[in-house]
Amino acid sequence: MENKDIIDLLPYKAPFLFVEELLEVNEDRVVGSYTFSRDLDFYQGHFKDFPITPGVILTECCAQIGLVCLGIFLLETYIAENKDSNISVGLSSSDMDFYHPVLPDEKVTVTSEKIYFRFNKLKCRVKMHNAAGQLVCKGIISGMLKLKDIE
Repeated sequence: MENKDIIDLLPYKAPFLFVEELLEVNEDRVVGSYTFSRDLDFYQGHFKDFPITPGVILTECCAQIGLVCLGIFLLETYIAENKDSNISVGLSSSDMDFYHPVLPDEKVTVTSEKIYFRFNKLKCRVKMHNAAGQLVCKGIISGMLKLKDIE
């Protein structure tokens, strides 16, 4: 499966798609990036005189790249055998620590390492860095992935 194919299978679309590029994907890790455009709606009110990306959005970006993209890669064979299905994702837990703000038009890179994947539950250690190489946030995210029939 090509990296672009994984992005195309994500169950998100703009303005809630926080994956631009996958740089590396294998059975144990994924690396991807996203640029937070200043045109995103949440910057209008968070914060009014100094816009920064909300932590919940940073967590979502980490989950989309670090959990869902990796999960799609790990389910590749099952997805190929069930082409009439969509991917359903449920985030079951996240424990994130934040160190630096992400400003409008800033590009981030997310690196995720698989802790385990069994019974369609994936648990990953994620880190987000800004373009200057500073650690923005890190944590552990887990969730369930399954295919559901298209109706």
